Formats: sequence, structure tokens, C-alpha cells
Amino acid sequence: MKHSSFGLALLLSLGVTGAQAADIIGAPTGEYCRTVGTSNLILEENMSTLKTEVVRLMDEAVAAAKSEQWVHSSRPVFVWASEAKVACGMAYGYLKTNYRDEDTLNKCECFHDRMLEYMH
Repeated sequence: MKHSSFGLALLLSLGVTGAQAADIIGAPTGEYCRTVGTSNLILEENMSTLKTEVVRLMDEAVAAAKSEQWVHSSRPVFVWASEAKVACGMAYGYLKTNYRDEDTLNKCECFHDRMLEYMH
């Protein structure tokens, strides 16, 4: 149930009440990421370049998730870093078998972008 605890932590970090949480789960609440739909990762046709970029995003997310600065911050950087490292890790796992999973590529870029937004 690790995934559920991240979701709960995210909702709590955003100050979402129980009634609001049902609304978030039930329907989209607008633009969740700047990369709604097709991410820049999906547009990359060269598999080697794509793998390199996914690993770069994953490495940045891992570094942020390990950083004391973000682990103890009131900003949700740690939450997004944790989500990004999982999504990018999954995307990379697919890429190692030469399969481009669009959902995990979108999530990788989206969660990484959210992590960066809260860093600044």
C-alpha cells in the first residue's frame, strides 16, 4: 500500500479535505501537468537519446528524494521526486526492452516537471 500512502501524503500536502479528495479522484480538475497529452519524451524518436533523457530525469528525482533539504521541506518536492523516480524507473524498464510505454513516459516527465516547479 505504499502507493496509497504517497497519494494520501500528496492530498495532505495540498491541504485537501475528504470531500475535495473525492472530487479530485472522480474528475479531472484542470491542467495537472504542463505536458497534458503528449510529452516531449514521447516525441523523441531516437531510442538511445530517449533512454538517456529518462535516466537523467530519474537521477534528478532520486537526488531530490534523498536530499535533506527537500525531505524536511514544507514544499511537496519530496512527494513529486518520489513519484518521478518511480515513473521514470518504470519508463526506463520498458525502454530496456525497446518498448515505449506512453503512459509512464508522460508520468515521468509530468512528475519531474512538478518536482522542479516546487523547487523554485
